[in-house]
Parts: sequence; structure tokens; C-alpha cells
Amino acid sequence: MSQNGMTVRPQPPMPTNKDDITGTWNYLEWGVERIMLALKDGVDLKTYMSLYTSIHNFCTAQKAVGSQPQNNLNSSHRGAHLLGEDLYHRLNEYLKRHLTSVHEELVKHSDEALLTFYITEWKRYTTAGAYNNHLFRYLNRHWVKREVDEGKKDIYDIYTLHLVRWKEDMFGSTQNAVMDAVLRLVEKQRNGETIEQSKIKDVVESFVSLGIDESDSARSTLDVYRQYFEKPFLEATSKYYTAESQQFLAENSVVDYMKKAERRLDEEKERVALYHREEIMGPLMKTCEQALIAKHAPILRDEFQVLLDNDREEDMARMYKLLARIPEGLDPLRTRFEAHVRRAGLLTIEKVAGQGDALDPKAYVDALLEVHTQYAALVKSAFTGESEFVRSLDNACREYVNRNKVCEKNTTRSPELLAKHADNVLKRSTKSTEEDDMEKLLNQVMTVFKYIEDKDVFQKFYSKTLAKRLVNGTSASNDAETSMISKLKDASGFEYTNKLQRMFQDMQTSKDLNLAYDEWRNDNFDKEDRKDEIDATYQILGTGFWPLQPPTTGFIPPPAIVKTYKRFENFYNNKHGGRKLTWLWHLCKGEIRANYIKMGKVPYTFQVSTHQMAIMLMFNDSDTVAYDDIAAATTLDKGTLDPSIGIMLKAKVLTASPEGASPQSGTSFTLNHGFKHKKVKVNLNVQIKSEQKAEAEETHKTIEEDRKMLMQSAIVRIMKSRKQMKHAQLVGETIQQIKSRFSPKIPDIKKCIDILLEKEYLERLDNDELGYLA
Repeated sequence: MSQNGMTVRPQPPMPTNKDDITGTWNYLEWGVERIMLALKDGVDLKTYMSLYTSIHNFCTAQKAVGSQPQNNLNSSHRGAHLLGEDLYHRLNEYLKRHLTSVHEELVKHSDEALLTFYITEWKRYTTAGAYNNHLFRYLNRHWVKREVDEGKKDIYDIYTLHLVRWKEDMFGSTQNAVMDAVLRLVEKQRNGETIEQSKIKDVVESFVSLGIDESDSARSTLDVYRQYFEKPFLEATSKYYTAESQQFLAENSVVDYMKKAERRLDEEKERVALYHREEIMGPLMKTCEQALIAKHAPILRDEFQVLLDNDREEDMARMYKLLARIPEGLDPLRTRFEAHVRRAGLLTIEKVAGQGDALDPKAYVDALLEVHTQYAALVKSAFTGESEFVRSLDNACREYVNRNKVCEKNTTRSPELLAKHADNVLKRSTKSTEEDDMEKLLNQVMTVFKYIEDKDVFQKFYSKTLAKRLVNGTSASNDAETSMISKLKDASGFEYTNKLQRMFQDMQTSKDLNLAYDEWRNDNFDKEDRKDEIDATYQILGTGFWPLQPPTTGFIPPPAIVKTYKRFENFYNNKHGGRKLTWLWHLCKGEIRANYIKMGKVPYTFQVSTHQMAIMLMFNDSDTVAYDDIAAATTLDKGTLDPSIGIMLKAKVLTASPEGASPQSGTSFTLNHGFKHKKVKVNLNVQIKSEQKAEAEETHKTIEEDRKMLMQSAIVRIMKSRKQMKHAQLVGETIQQIKSRFSPKIPDIKKCIDILLEKEYLERLDNDELGYLA
């Protein structure tokens, strides 16, 4: 009978004498050959049992002699040992001869035919090896185990022996041809042809099976697979994709190439599940990424600017995913992205910068946000919100927020304008702002605030505008105010918002105090005694927490309000002995009903400052009042008096004599009985631009003073803990401690150190060191 060109010998007789080594082996060899070559038909149970029995008898032939004396036991075992060894080596020689004939057949084939033959023979051979391992298990359990236990080399269980023989007699001389056939098959698939993938999977499994651990045959390694399959496979992969990518890029656009590279990477990933070991995934992907991405990274990066300029979001996302696969692949993209965002920010701000001092805070903040919103969305969608791209965006925004055309002459312009914008957002307006919209607007303020370097400037201007909103009752809502303070606290800490929160506490305390005053007044004075009082509310503001300037001019309040405020003063002094009230008349305001002119039947009401109130009440006694009389009665200085009258002249509440004259000595003013206005309530309490400018200048002065104190306190705090320090180190640590509030200049820090040396908080030591003086 023949199988694949190899002949199966006719069955020899079963040995009757178990000591007949030659006859026994001839019978066994016939059985093994049946298993090796005629596996499809196999052997029947009777034949299998006769083969198994022959092996058992053969291995125990010497042990059958039971009358051996005790001192001959060793020679008995040695005899059995020699028989087991003979059987093992005869089987080993048979496998060599068998594989020689298989090899002779294999070399007649090539390409897929060679693979088909190799896989068929491998499966037949290893299945037969499993049968033989079972057939020779008595040999495995006794002779093989004893040899292995004694540390003998090159002895294996019968199945492993089959693998060793294949590895030495077949694999060494065929693996190159097999791998060449595999690689040609894979190349066909990469070129779009359909292949029989199971063939490659079978080859992979055969290479893995041949990873025999020489020190422990029970264990296997991937050494053979890695050296003879994985290594050439990766080399061929690199060669294929290097050539393909170069040709494709020469003939197509970068964007088309990126799509192609994406597809190729996905295909290779899918192949791992189809016929590879999972272990190849990492090395295979790295090989593909090197050939498809790393070698062409400069070309891809050059295209990035074009994609940015044209808002090609999908293609940027594709480029990001590709370059993210290689080490440091994204660094140049982040650098270009940062520069691009910075340029975009500066260009956008240039468009609104032409307004100069008249620049609308909202227009400025909207310009800042426009660029940030656009590129924050891009980072999230195209760059998966990756932290390093977020950092690049933050760096760019910090640059264009703090160093742009608007900030050229005044480096603190950004925080000042942001504070003014926040003031406009939080002020009560004619069109009501929905709660969700308000929260959105406040979040936008905080977005810009995050990038502001001079946070102390924002704090100063914000606290001033907050104070005005609270004093004048112009806040859109207390909830919005507290929400904003909470956001600032989260961003910059408790100390940053401490005074802002105390201002709110004072407002609540003032409400409670007004209620207590009303009760006290009702309990202590009858209606007759209260009829001369005017309706008034009082705000008690803590000196240390409110950024309010003391009056800059003398002022005598009008007699009409003296009784009212004096009575409150008495109440307060009785309730809080030892406290002193300082009246801030320049911040007070009220309403006057103009009974001499009406809109229909309703008298006009003038909303006025207390200074304007004092002026207007003088017209109760006469329709015309001289400038000099007003100045004498109110004691207001010219800088305050003239604008106050000027507003009333502009509104045509008063007329000047001589006509068109400005407020000055010698001029007189007359009530305009022909006054007309489209509203019943007329607001005359308008801040003058010169006052606004002076206030801003004053705020900047206080900022400078506060910065000096902050730097000095930081220096003292550092030196108190360190005792001694090098001058340069002290400067560096001071910058670190206060950079969250503003960006200090080194010359300013050095001046503060000199001041502290003069005040003897510090002393100079040798080697440019400074010491702390307790």
C-alpha cells in the first residue's frame, strides 16, 4: 500500500518471543509506519493493543526473570534500561528516515503547492506523533522519565521527539522556502487578491510548536516562531510598505495618502486576528507605523499648516491619529498649532483695537473668546482633547490675551477691560438675562480670566465695580453675583475673594440694621415727630473691605436731610458704642419730585447725587440762584461743583445766565419751567468721564502700592522660613510665590529687597547671601 509516493510494508508476524529484539522491532516499525502513513485508515483496536503489548513486553523482558538473586537486581534493571534505550533509538532512526523521504517529496513543490504539501505533512506527522506518544507511554513513564530525571540531554517524551526530529531533519532545510511562499501569499492579499488564509495560520502554528525548551521539554518557547516567522515577516512588511508609500505619495496628495495609510494600518491589525499570533500585534504595528508614518512624518507635518489655514478638521483629526502612533510625532504639530492660534488671536484683536480708549469691553472680550472658542472646539474634536494640545492652546491664548495691540501702551489693559465687561454682564439691564444665559456669560468671563496674568488688576477693578453695583443697587441678581465670586474663589483661592464676600455680608448687615432702625424710630417717636423726616436707607460699609475713596471735597448737606441722618447717627452710636461713622456724601443719591413741572398730571422726578440734591433744593427759595451762592452754601470744590451743575444744564433742567455760560463765578442759574422729557423719571446722577479717568488712574496707583506690599511680604515670609539665602534664589522663589497674582518684574523685586534691607528686616552676608533679622 502506498501513501503520497511512500510505501507501507506488508504486516510482519507478531513476535512470540518477547526477548526477540529484532522481530519485536520489525513488528513495531510496521505499526508505527501504518500510523505515520496510513493515518486516514488508522489501525484497528486489536492491532493497536497487540502493538502496545509488544512494547510493554519488550521493555519488561529482563524483569520477567523472577528467580534472580537480590545482588543481581541492578543488572536486571540495567538490562531493561538497555532495552528501553534500544527501542528509543530505533524509533528515532525511523523518524529520521521517514522525514528524509518527506523532504524529498517536498522539494518537488513550490509556492502554494509547497505550502499545501508542508501543511498536510505537518498535520499528518504531528497527529501521528500524538498517537505514537500514547502507544509508547510505557516507555515514557519509565525509561524516558528515568533518563530525564538523571539529567540526560537529548532525551524527550515520544511526542516531543517527533517535534525535535521535524525541527532538525525538515525545518532547517525547508523553513526559508516555506516562509518565501507565505510572504508571497501575504503580498497577494495586500495587493487585493483573495487567498487561503488558513494556510498561513497553519504555518504559524507549526513554527510555534517547534519552540522546544532544551532545558525543559514540557515547556515551549516562541524563539523559533520569532526568529523564522516573525522576523522575516516584519522585514518583508517594512520593505513592502516603504516601497508602496513612496510611490503613492509621489503620485497623490498628502490627504489621500493619509487615508491610504489609515486603511493599511487597519488591514494589518485585522490580519493579526485572522492568522497571526497576538504577540505580533505590537511589533507589526510598529513596523507599519515606521514605514507608513515615521518615514514620511516631515511631509505630513508640512501639510498641517495648510489644513489649519483651511479649517480641514477631519483631515487634521486623521493626521493627529497617524502621528500620535510614532514617538514624539505630535510635538511639531503642537508647536505649529500654538503659533497659529497666537497669530489668529492677535489678528482678531487688531480689528477691534482701533477704538483706543473708547474700546468697548464687550467687543474686546468677544474678540478674545472668538479665537479661543474656535480652537478649543478643534482641540476637542480633531485632537481628542489631548492634554498637550490643550496646553498649546492655553499657551497661545495666554500670549494673545496679555500681549496684543490693545496692551501695547498699558500692559494691564486686558484685566481692566475684562472687569468692565463683567460689570456690564452683572448689571441690571432693560432686557432681562435668563439664568442659563447669565451662567454662560459668567463662564465666558472665567475662560478669559484663566489666561489673565495680572489677576490682581482684575481683582481691583472688579471689586470697585462690585462695590458700585451693591451701593447703587444695580446688580442683575444676588445669585449671579455670588456665582461669580464662587467661580473666582475656585480659580484663585479664598484670599482672592475674601473682601468681595465681606462686601456681601455688609449689605446683609445693612438690611438688618435698617429694619432695626425702623422699629427703634417707631418705638421712640410719634407720627408728628417723624413727619419732617425723609425716606432713607443706610448702608454701613466696613472700612477695610470696600474699595471706596474718601470724599475729596468739603460738603455741607442740605438742611432738609440733616434731621433724618442725625437721628440715624444717634441710633447707631447707641447700638455700637466706639464705632465712627464717616458719611460718604459723594456716593449718596436720592430722588427729588419737581412739583413745578409735570408730564400731564404727574410731576417729574429727578434722580440726583446728594451734591446735586443740595444744589437743587436751593431753588425752593428762588427760581434763580447765583453760582457763588451755591458754592458758599454747599462748600463743594470747583472740580465737583462745576460738573454737577453742568449735567443739569445739559439736561436743560436749569438755564444759565448769561445764556450759554459755563458754571463759574458770576454766572446765575434759573429753573427751566418749560422742561420736557420722554420719561417721568429723569436720571441726572451721571458719572463724568473725567471722574472715570481719574478713578481708573487712582486704581492703578493702588495696584502698584499693593504689589510692593505683596512682594515685600512674600520676601519676608521666604526669608523667615529659610533664614539665609542667595540673592538670585530669593528673587526666583519670590516670582514663584506671587506669579499667580501678577507677573513681577525682577527690578521691582530687587527694589523691595533694598527697602527691607533699609528697614532692617534683612541683612547682607558674604557671598551674595541675605540673612533674616528677627
